[in-house]
This record gives sequence, C-alpha cells and structure tokens, in this order.
Amino acid sequence: MDIATHADAVRRFNRFYTHRIGVLPEKLLQSPFSLTEVRVLYELAQREQPAAAGVAKDLGLDPGYLSRILRGFETRGLVRRTPSVTDARQSLLALTPKGRKIFAALDKASTQEASSMLFTLSSEQQNRLVGAMQTIEEILGGASETKVPYILRPPQPGDMGWVVQAHGALYAREYGWNEECEALIAEIVVKFIREFDPRRERCWIAERDGRNVGCVFLVRESDGEAKLRLLLVEAEARGLGIGKRLVDECIRFARQAGYKRITLWTNDVLHAARQLYEQARFQLIEEKRHHSFGQDLVGQTWSLEL
Repeated sequence: MDIATHADAVRRFNRFYTHRIGVLPEKLLQSPFSLTEVRVLYELAQREQPAAAGVAKDLGLDPGYLSRILRGFETRGLVRRTPSVTDARQSLLALTPKGRKIFAALDKASTQEASSMLFTLSSEQQNRLVGAMQTIEEILGGASETKVPYILRPPQPGDMGWVVQAHGALYAREYGWNEECEALIAEIVVKFIREFDPRRERCWIAERDGRNVGCVFLVRESDGEAKLRLLLVEAEARGLGIGKRLVDECIRFARQAGYKRITLWTNDVLHAARQLYEQARFQLIEEKRHHSFGQDLVGQTWSLEL
C-alpha cells in the first residue's frame, strides 16, 4: 500500500469510530457540554489544582479558547480559581462541589456508553479491542506515552481464584503470614461474588502481557460508605503506577456511585500501600494492635471523605 491508501484507511476508521462513540453531535452524552468542555472537566477532575496554562498545553488548546470555556464554567458555578502563591500571574483551578457532581454524572454516562458497546462482545473480543486501542495509542503517542504497559479490566472466570492465591503467596513470601490470611481473603472474595451489586461495587484486575499482576475491590459498606479492599500489585509489576491507578479508580467510581466516604483496613507493615493511601489523601483514624496471620501486627483504619 502507498501512503495515500493508508491515509484513506485512517480517515475511514476516524469516520467510523467518531460516529460509533457519538462525538459528532454538538453536545456530548446528551448534556449541555461540548466534547472539548467535557475533556476540560475531566482534566480538572483528575488534577490537583492545575494552572490554566498547563491544561491548555496538555490538551493542545488555544489559551484564549480555554479561558472562554473556564469563564463559562465559573458562571455556572462549576469551577473556582485561587491565586498561586508561587506565581502571581497564575491562578489555580479546581472543580466546585457542583462541578464534581456534574462531572461524576458525565463520567458515569460515558462509562455506561462504553460498557454498552463492550457488552455485546465476548471476553476475547473485548481483549482484542482494548489491545488494538493500546497499540494505536502507543504507536501514535510515541515513547513518552508508553509508560503504562498494562490494562485494567473487569474480572473474568478464574480471576477470583487468582486473587486468593496471589494474596496468600505474596503475604507469605514478603511478610511471613500464614494460611489464616488466605482464608480471610477467600471469605472476602466469596462474599463479593455472592452479594455483588453492579451499581455500587467493582473489582478491577490489572493485566500485563496476558498475566494478572494486580487487583482491587470497592464494596458497599453502607448507603453512604464504600470500603476499599484487597489492593495488591505483584512484585514484577511495581513501579508502573498500577497501585495508584487502582486506588484512583476506586475513588472515581465511589464518587460516581454517590458514596460520601471510603474506608479501608490495613496493617502498618504494608508501607507501600500506606503511602498510596496517604497520596490519595486518606486519613488515618484508628490504630489497634492484634495478633493475626501468625504475627503481632498493628491494624489501621483509614478514611477518605468524598
């Protein structure tokens, strides 16, 4: 094929996919927002008080155009600006509670739309589709965009058994915990399977090169409270940002599902996990000594207000 034929193929795919995911209408997801406005809301929801200049640069937007979008958001009460303490010329941006609520609704609608497209596909087809998308992203994004060589996906048959086995093996190997740990993990997994509420609960599996390398669960504790459970990243996959991504997904979904807080229980010896929780702004609210898994431990309860 020559370059012109390849170009026609790229354009044909672009026409097909933009129509398939519904970005051609002026307003996105049956909302009053354009695609660009939703993209800006997404960036503000994911970042900690970014400056407008950084958002414009990363999105490839004209600063004047972004400024007009932001003024519109401020008029609607979706965004607030605060002066930067390090650069008086810059203002830091953040979504207001109203802005986060609206973004959560848009994010939920987007997830539902993508899920409805995937629902008609088999697990093998879903994996092929996601793999093809990652290939496109890696090739067109260049070296700087290939920092996340893994995928997050819903659990498939056999994954729950892996969750139990992986936890038992990892905690025995790294901390010397006995079979009581594996028994507890099995109980948590069985309860999740039997009482699973798809509207308010999730499990994510991190997969790399066809191998499971991480997981996390978010489960309903009460109407207003979710519980983060069973966060794990295998040693071979550490340093890729998987743990942070798993925690971030839990927080994003909890907000989307309408929870007011997330709690979790861990032990003080799990230093890497505790660091992730601190980075995500969880607060340590209780410590208690206990003897479990054949060890003397200090259990900790952490909480994040959403």
